[in-house]
Amino acid sequence: MSARYLYIHVPFCLRRCSYCDFAVQATRSAPVDAWLQAIDRELELLRAKQAWGRLDLETIYLGGGTPSLLGTGAVPRLVEILGRYADWTDAVEFTAEANPETFTPELAADWRAAGVNRISLGAQTFHPEVLRWMGRLHGADGPGRAVASARDAGIDNVSIDLIFGLPERFNRNWVADLEHALALDPTHVSLYGLTAEPATPLGRWVSEGREILCDEETYAQEYRTAVRLLTEAGLEHYEVSNFARPGKQSRHNSAYWTGAAYIGLGPGAHSFYPPRRVWNDRSWDACQAALAEGRLPRADEETVDAAAERLERIWLSLRTRGGLPVAGSSERASSLARRWQEAGWAAVEGGRLRLTTEGWLLLDRLAVEWEGVA
Repeated sequence: MSARYLYIHVPFCLRRCSYCDFAVQATRSAPVDAWLQAIDRELELLRAKQAWGRLDLETIYLGGGTPSLLGTGAVPRLVEILGRYADWTDAVEFTAEANPETFTPELAADWRAAGVNRISLGAQTFHPEVLRWMGRLHGADGPGRAVASARDAGIDNVSIDLIFGLPERFNRNWVADLEHALALDPTHVSLYGLTAEPATPLGRWVSEGREILCDEETYAQEYRTAVRLLTEAGLEHYEVSNFARPGKQSRHNSAYWTGAAYIGLGPGAHSFYPPRRVWNDRSWDACQAALAEGRLPRADEETVDAAAERLERIWLSLRTRGGLPVAGSSERASSLARRWQEAGWAAVEGGRLRLTTEGWLLLDRLAVEWEGVA
């Protein structure tokens, strides 16, 4: 078993946000004991099925949902469980996601003592009206308090999530949001363009004509503005949606983008054992029932064939600053690369084709184009 990257899903939130399509359920109090037992049982069944020895982990990522809703004591207990199946050193990147309203100084200290050394903070915006519309429970000053709690506890590696492309009726000041985030001096910023997934409240509002998303040009312009301000502030734009201080790129997410094997635990979590991809049932209740019966909570699986693997590799490479190698490319590929450069969508540096900001706005289309000539 070569997977060295572990994702663990916490499917609990105080409230589901209007745009959220993740595998979560709303609850005022997370069932911590049951969740820990489920993670332990899933690891036990996986080890038997995959015939593992002990895992040797490089990254651990606790996502959700709202991991900070678990409260103090849960992550130390999780670490004890993981220690029965895996080894890792102090060099591990141990990330935990948090929402400002549930991330307290006490929780920050508890997590740091358990080995968490990176926080991914769901700020999204600093605009009070938009926070209420999203269903977020923290105020505009919540992220600042959360960042201070993390740093006071010794967690200096703090990533901030922001959402762009909001409905124009809010007149949200996107530049002000970016400047507010930068004033917190994050080591990492992740951008998310707002989408209306069908199963979400926002998806229903849009389909019923009760909400209108911003147009494509506004969306693109906000992305361009973010790229400019974040890079001017010294963050490297190392992936289409991610920016980091030198040496602070997300090692866990970078594993996904390089096609490495990884393990996912919990509702809705995906695992990749090349060339096989498997994913869990999204329902917390269904996952519990399967595990109680001695079954892995699998929803489905697929084998990534050569054609699909080829397109995925192109798409994943183009979404990162590393880009694609072009040395020795066919004449058709070389011609396409030249056209992209002339259009301002790409640059060739050091024998590699890298998309520009304008190219990243066309990522899906360009990946398909390159697959057709490479």
